Amino acid sequence: MERAPSALWDAYRTLKSGTPMLRARDAARALAVTECELAAADPSSTWLRPDWNALLTSLAPLGTVMALVRNEACVHELTGNYANVTLAGQTGLALRPNLDLRLFLNHWHHAFATRTETPRGPVRNLQFFDRHGEAIQKVYLRADSHADAFDALVERFRVPPTLLCIDLPPAAPALPADIDVEAFRTGWLSLRDIHQFHPFLRRWGLPRRQAFELAPPGHACRVDAGAAERLLNGAAAAGVPIMVFVGNRGAIQIHTGQVHRIKRLGEWLNVFDPGFNLHLRTDLIADAWVVHKPGDCGPLGSLELLDANGDSIVTFFGERQPGHPERAEWTALLASLHPEDRACAG
Repeated sequence: MERAPSALWDAYRTLKSGTPMLRARDAARALAVTECELAAADPSSTWLRPDWNALLTSLAPLGTVMALVRNEACVHELTGNYANVTLAGQTGLALRPNLDLRLFLNHWHHAFATRTETPRGPVRNLQFFDRHGEAIQKVYLRADSHADAFDALVERFRVPPTLLCIDLPPAAPALPADIDVEAFRTGWLSLRDIHQFHPFLRRWGLPRRQAFELAPPGHACRVDAGAAERLLNGAAAAGVPIMVFVGNRGAIQIHTGQVHRIKRLGEWLNVFDPGFNLHLRTDLIADAWVVHKPGDCGPLGSLELLDANGDSIVTFFGERQPGHPERAEWTALLASLHPEDRACAG
């Protein structure tokens, strides 16, 4: 039976009182609703007009914020501002030195602004969801953010609550019945730019796991799930700058630079650095692959983690300047993840 928002919120408060550190995503699952439904039930939530171009280009006055993008197994938190967001049709882009984001607006569907009172003061945030009720991105104000700009944005985009319609999760696409493996491998090797890889997989109708299994010899090697922890600790110890990509259907967020404080807490592997936090559920890693893709200046290696559905959890690259090959220290770090398999050393 569908519950009224007030009843749902009462159930959430009861659940939260027994588990104060419970995340909204986990609370929604425990209550058999989506996180979007839970946000809509929050009495402090204001529904916002889903005019994505106007809304996203109005975030710069908030100043420095914490932007959060996550999927089921990984949370990526980056501090920065939205001063350089550019939008074209159904895609959006934000580039360093501020936030580094890729936005796919055809998946954006609902938006809320929330102001919650806590013992440490008010917490203001914006939450964006897809049509299936999954969180795409959250934007949290910090102590040095501009609360007056947040209030003005809420007033500008405020709309009355409406009936919340949540679509069923999409079915997994069917795999191609027959694959010409040699043609696929030839196509892989003929790529000349890293950005051609995603369109290449779409043309073949292959998800990442199956693509890696069919990759040309030496271009995709399965490694153990502990490779992510070894990579992060190795990068921190050697000062190797890396790129960390985490995304979902509607957004990809990227951190570039060194990592320093790596800490495991139970099943969570964490990076706790100023301006960047990563929280990775290592128990949800079903596959880990070292992958070498063609780049404009030679092969580019990455560590890619997949969940049980074959969806991307997080991808690690070495930091690289355009027009330059990947750093030798990154190549060596990747090779150390599978020393027994020299054929996949790049």
